[in-house]
Amino acid sequence: MKYTTCFRPAIAALIFAGLSGNAISSQGEWLQPKQLIVDNSLSQAQLKANEAAARKYATFWNTGNETLARDALAVNFIDKTPPEGRKQGPEGAILASRTFRTAVPDLRCDVEQMIISGDRVVSHLHFHGTFTGTFGKLKGQGQKIDFIATDIYEVADGKIAANWHIEDNLTLMKQLGAL
Repeated sequence: MKYTTCFRPAIAALIFAGLSGNAISSQGEWLQPKQLIVDNSLSQAQLKANEAAARKYATFWNTGNETLARDALAVNFIDKTPPEGRKQGPEGAILASRTFRTAVPDLRCDVEQMIISGDRVVSHLHFHGTFTGTFGKLKGQGQKIDFIATDIYEVADGKIAANWHIEDNLTLMKQLGAL
């Protein structure tokens, strides 16, 4: 009986952290690329730091866990190819995820391949889900969403400092019913 009383506050704190979205995924829970290509001239420390930042960020896109985005992105993160009106910094990416998850609540992201060389990581991402929400003036009718994106990250001090990205927006807009 004393053990359950002693552990009750700790268990409650863990449950609260999980329910509030503040739980931080462990490396084992981060998305694993289907194919990982690395520059063998990199130190193990740099390789691990670059891979960790990229995997955390991909897992953020897969889960919507904003803590992962804040952990992966530098405070002064710059989106080098933002859509019109997107805010810079980590909040821009977080708001983009929230907006897209309103349209596709079951959004998932797979990392088809990841290439790590120098201070760069290239991630070939595959997004899929079901359009059941709203996207601008469009209302989902249960259409399947399935498109790819490629991100190029500049990593500094274990954080993504900059991102150049391109999404297959033509396919996405057709699937959303915008075209």
